[in-house]
Amino acid sequence: MTDWRWWICSLLFVATTVNYLDRQVLSLTYEEFIKPEFHWSDANYGTITSFFSILYAIFCLFAGKFVDWMGTKKGYLIAIGVWSAGAVMHAACGWATAHLGGFESVAAMRAVEAGSNAALAVSTTSVYLFMLCRGILALGEAGNFPAAVKVTAEYFPKKDRAFATSIFNAGASVGALAAPLCIPPLAKALGWEWAFIIIGGLGFIWMFFWNYMYEKPEKSKHVNEAELEYIHQDDAEEAAEKAILSQEKSIPFTQAFKYRQTWSFIVGKFLTDGVWWFFLFWAPSYFSNQFNAPATSFKGQALIFTLYLIVTVVSIFGGYLPKLFVEKKGMHPYSGRMLAMLIFAFFPLCSLFAQPLGVHFNSPWWPAILIGLAAAGHQAWSANIFSTVGDMFPKGAIATITGIGAMAGGVGSMIIQKVAGNLFTYAENAGSAFHFLGFEGKPAGYFIVFCFCGIAYQLAWTIMRILVPKYKPVEI
Repeated sequence: MTDWRWWICSLLFVATTVNYLDRQVLSLTYEEFIKPEFHWSDANYGTITSFFSILYAIFCLFAGKFVDWMGTKKGYLIAIGVWSAGAVMHAACGWATAHLGGFESVAAMRAVEAGSNAALAVSTTSVYLFMLCRGILALGEAGNFPAAVKVTAEYFPKKDRAFATSIFNAGASVGALAAPLCIPPLAKALGWEWAFIIIGGLGFIWMFFWNYMYEKPEKSKHVNEAELEYIHQDDAEEAAEKAILSQEKSIPFTQAFKYRQTWSFIVGKFLTDGVWWFFLFWAPSYFSNQFNAPATSFKGQALIFTLYLIVTVVSIFGGYLPKLFVEKKGMHPYSGRMLAMLIFAFFPLCSLFAQPLGVHFNSPWWPAILIGLAAAGHQAWSANIFSTVGDMFPKGAIATITGIGAMAGGVGSMIIQKVAGNLFTYAENAGSAFHFLGFEGKPAGYFIVFCFCGIAYQLAWTIMRILVPKYKPVEI
């Protein structure tokens, strides 16, 4: 039997790795390169990251339908082509801002006096240009996971799909780990523009291999009869399941909001998704500002790498703990999942101690480790909260409810990004006049957001429990 399915799976892994690399170039070049060049404040950066968050959530609602409509091969090619183009386009924002502002060169634009009307014009124009590029990036990146899941269903029997999914999904962790090791050195050596061009260009290289290597198993010259038979071993069973599913009632979008179970999922996503995006977008800036550890330094790279290494290792247990409760303790799956979520809800409390311990010991390693544990708690929480939808809703309604929850998470993320950016700018300008629990100025602003990140999960779990105090499946 041939093993072409695993070569296809490796392509999915690379695509997901590139997906996470592309979205992190901005956060790893913001503080040292982009912020001073375009005279940005943290409020400007918060506007851009919040815009990406909400657009990504909106596009995710339609990405699966698009891939189904276009077909897997063309759909995936278009998705990664769009997001790679969006990523590369960031590099032209400096030239475009200078051109639109009437400056002779980017160097002349960079040299304008801080706080002047010219600087304000530069920041305003560049923010809109970066928002355009981030919007294109979000549009394409939303198609990655729907396309990858569809390919997995095409090339793997049921018993192998979870393993294949775990392989390509590991690309998210690998991308997060690789980003601080390759992006800042590229920006430092060649300029921040080349970091966007080179990392974004990886997607175009992937497109060449995808176009050459991918065909449906039935049409692929690399898949022999034995492998094809292995891939299609579940066809009869899946056909029966689809027949049953076609008879199940779906929930109209407006009717979905009548159920307390829907609101439970909405609250869980709205309060917690933004925490993950905050850590993803703001951690490099935090280490640079608070501990003089810029992303281009070895220390800064090691801090971000350590943070995501903790996330990768610890979050593995996210799916195992509820399984342990069910198999070893005999708990109902929903009860076991909610208990696991309560345990994971305490992990983000670590972020409450990140700022105090970092300042007390004058070391960024405490925040890196504690934020890593908090973010790992989020990943474990996220793996389980999606499963609660399947616990409570019939199959015909799962996609609708999941889309509503993803949208709620995007709105929550948009709010926390925007609020954080404005808060950091205000706190920095206010200086010692801004106080919070022993911290002044911008450190006080960071501590306020960390406090929210710490308690968001217990608050979300409590409200979810109030809305759905015990297991009660929805009957349509």
